[in-house]
Amino acid sequence: MAAHPTASNLGRLSEIAQVAVRHGFGYLLARHHLGDLIPGRRKLRLDESGVSERGRHLRAMLEELGPTFVKFGQLLSMRPDVLPPDVISELRALQDDVKPFAFSEVRRVIQEDFDQSLERLFVEFDEKPVAAASIGQVHRAVLPNGHAVAVKVQRPGAPEQIESDLSLLYQAARILKERVRALDFVDVRAVVDEFGRSIRRELDYHQEGRNADMLRRQFASDSHVRVPRIYWTYTRPRVLTLEFLEGTQLADLDGELSSDERRTLANRVAKTWMEMIFKHGAFHGDPHPANILVLGNVDEIGLVDFGIVGRLSDEDMGRLTRLFIDAAVENVDALPQRLYELGVRCPPAREQEFALELRESYYRYHGASLAEIDPMQVIREVFTMIYSLNLRLPTRFLLLDKALATLAAVGVELTPDFNVFEIAKPYARDLVRRRFSPERVVRRAHRDGVELLRIGRELPDVLHGVLTQTREGRLEIGFVHKGLEEAIHQVSVAFNRLVIAFIVMGGLLGSSLIGIFAHTGPKALGVNVISVGGFVLSGVLGLWLLWGVIRSGRL
Repeated sequence: MAAHPTASNLGRLSEIAQVAVRHGFGYLLARHHLGDLIPGRRKLRLDESGVSERGRHLRAMLEELGPTFVKFGQLLSMRPDVLPPDVISELRALQDDVKPFAFSEVRRVIQEDFDQSLERLFVEFDEKPVAAASIGQVHRAVLPNGHAVAVKVQRPGAPEQIESDLSLLYQAARILKERVRALDFVDVRAVVDEFGRSIRRELDYHQEGRNADMLRRQFASDSHVRVPRIYWTYTRPRVLTLEFLEGTQLADLDGELSSDERRTLANRVAKTWMEMIFKHGAFHGDPHPANILVLGNVDEIGLVDFGIVGRLSDEDMGRLTRLFIDAAVENVDALPQRLYELGVRCPPAREQEFALELRESYYRYHGASLAEIDPMQVIREVFTMIYSLNLRLPTRFLLLDKALATLAAVGVELTPDFNVFEIAKPYARDLVRRRFSPERVVRRAHRDGVELLRIGRELPDVLHGVLTQTREGRLEIGFVHKGLEEAIHQVSVAFNRLVIAFIVMGGLLGSSLIGIFAHTGPKALGVNVISVGGFVLSGVLGLWLLWGVIRSGRL
């Protein structure tokens, strides 16, 4: 829930507005009447010549504003329904890389969480972190049993700072909703809600440990993929201890590998994620090069950082299967419905346009082999269609979109002719085969039969209850009006302004009549004092009303 506006929040909003102007977004503040956020009401630059580089400017702006805003930018990079493709592309380059906090703070957090000194818990503990981010940092250490471990320690004050920044984002969302009509197609508060849920999950180190355990079980029998073991005895709410993997980050490889080795590595990374997505329905949500380690050889990788994990339900997998089948048999007319079943929403007025865009995109690539299709171009076209048609995407698929787009980019960086679709094809085919295997069909029929039997048993009681309530006049039907809150608020504001306008008009009319007919009593400038007071009060109220209308941007 958003906090009420505070003086510190208003000051921080003003600071954000100044940073936005410094990075070339003054024209946006001016266009949407947000100039009152700038101290001194300085004149804003209306030049829009930098729009073509808006993505780069936005990335630089978020980096200057600090770690929470960098993470917010990373979330927005998963929202092609909110931002245009060129901005999405730039925001994908945001890195959660900050200055490490002092080792004395690391020691204090460990002491507080374990109620033991660092020396009693670990035989060795490197003071210099191997990685640092906005929420925590990682140190290499050795347990009393001799096992090398990575100890992830949460940054002191991180939860409080995040809650403060979330409060600020909620306030900014309210201002944008009230004043920026161009964002009416976006539920800005819902975007902040989603970010809040995501970043709070990352604060929960126990949840991150459970995510790692789940992925470790998935790859327990796979010699090509290693997921570190979690040492639960040495894990607390702010301290996560896991097996230390010796390897080189994908981001640090540079030119060390031959072209064949790079191709092998790209295939191994892609196959690992396809296994997670299509076979298990649970996947590492951030296949960034810094989260993938090359271990003994290029065909053996390790995964780190399990704060973000995506999940697809059995129903989701079934709907994806039906989508694949319709695409394979050229049932193009069914694709909009299949996407609707997956949670994709299109504005009613643009449904026909959406269907035509889908048909055009389908036949643009129909008949071409996967080797002839550029995955990055397809992803760009999809993102462009999502943004241009104001499509709404289900949150659970946004992480999947990001993972696939990141995989495609990582693969192309390793080997230019990499095609993530070629890797995905056998996994998608296997998914369809598994969904329609005899064992699964029988199991699904049994499950559906049990459910129908339960409904059949309950149906007479339900009908009897409805008929009884109807006969006794107790049947109530409730209507839920969605989206009326904003309309009611606008009507309330308009009504208040109308009342003030009538008061101003009445004050001016009454003061005029007093000035004309009152011949006795004190006067100022030859006019009755009461009349002068009425004129002044009406003028002040009129100016206040005019200023409110100007600030709202609806003059």
